Amino acid sequence: MAELEGRLNDLTKPRVPPRSGAALPKGPAKKPSGRPPGGQPGHPPHLKQLLPPERVKDTVVFVPKVCEHCHHTLPKEASPDDPEATRHQVAELPKLAAEITEYQGHARICPYCSKVTRAAIPDEIRAHSVGPRLTAALSYFAGCQGVSKRGIEEISEAMFQAPIALGTIANLEQEMSAALAPAHQEALVAVRHAPVKHVDETGWKQAGRKRWLWAAATTRVAVFLIDVFRNITALRKLLGPTLSGILCSDRWRAYDHLALLQRQVCWAHLKRNWEKMLERGGKAKIIAERCLSVQKRVFELWHLFRGGGCRRSQLDDGTAPLMLELLDVLHAGLRCRDKKTKRFCKRLLGVYPALWTFVVVEGVEPTNNHVERVQRRAVLWRRRSFGCHSAAGCRFVERILSVVQTLRLQKRSVLQFLHEAIAAHRSGLQGPRLVIEG
Repeated sequence: MAELEGRLNDLTKPRVPPRSGAALPKGPAKKPSGRPPGGQPGHPPHLKQLLPPERVKDTVVFVPKVCEHCHHTLPKEASPDDPEATRHQVAELPKLAAEITEYQGHARICPYCSKVTRAAIPDEIRAHSVGPRLTAALSYFAGCQGVSKRGIEEISEAMFQAPIALGTIANLEQEMSAALAPAHQEALVAVRHAPVKHVDETGWKQAGRKRWLWAAATTRVAVFLIDVFRNITALRKLLGPTLSGILCSDRWRAYDHLALLQRQVCWAHLKRNWEKMLERGGKAKIIAERCLSVQKRVFELWHLFRGGGCRRSQLDDGTAPLMLELLDVLHAGLRCRDKKTKRFCKRLLGVYPALWTFVVVEGVEPTNNHVERVQRRAVLWRRRSFGCHSAAGCRFVERILSVVQTLRLQKRSVLQFLHEAIAAHRSGLQGPRLVIEG
């Protein structure tokens, strides 16, 4: 009855047709806190960072001439006892205009035979109409800031005064994709051999057809892969035929082929499942309340351990009774008449050891939030562009996102890496290393 009532409520909810312009129903109003907007008293200050002297082009000095107290003349040169000068930096852009180099192949008429001889422009010069630094900047706008091709076309003309065609932008993306192929492979190998990795998948489109974008991340490396399938075959393309290390993930059935001792099931997903069970009421609500109570105490211990408040042995001792308590709750759920609750508890008991890997293995976290944060840029890209039109476009997405997110994790310059990669690719040299240990 509860399940049928839930379906009936879904059917009777007012639905707003797409593009109708009607306002969506508003959620419950948030209770005002009574505090003013902005930073609250006592929060850590976020001070402006002053750039080093080598980044300063001009320095303007202000020296006091007269003492503001006794009105005597002050010396021009500073003495050892004078305090340090106050500093204020102003950032300004120079006039942005791409430097245009024109190559001319001149012709001459022979005074003896009257034939024309023309100097050929070298093929390596004619192969490109956009230099490596501008190519890197345009790829940075696409892969790091999510600008569309038409947006990049407008930026190139309005900001850099270098109008280029849409087709050229697409060609530059494919050239950058080829330049980043070794870096993408490097990230793929690094993630496969990592002792702990987080994996998640989300929907994608290729010419309107369903695809899946897989993401795997460690603390230093992230890699993306777009595949037709959302199964163990695609997972093995990402992580290799044999799993190495510990895998943090949700409970999607593709991960059931892996050994439980090599898995960590995400507690954040479980929390959302239990909160959804609360809405069904009845026995499901009782089971969910008990599970959420255990979850709350587990995370209190985890945050205490992560903050240095207890040792791993104390974390192990503290979670032992919670393991038994949650086990009793799930067994009680098996005796529940609510089929959804019973099915959920049975499935969770099947992966129960994988809930507690973070307690005993160093470097494992109880949630999969890390890869979801890494994957957010891809999700925003999908919402803006609805995917790609070709397999080549999917490869560009895989590679540029892998490079961008890895460099962000390592706190390295994305623009500089893209410039070095495309310059090396055009010269036939080896590109920069993406994975740097330490």
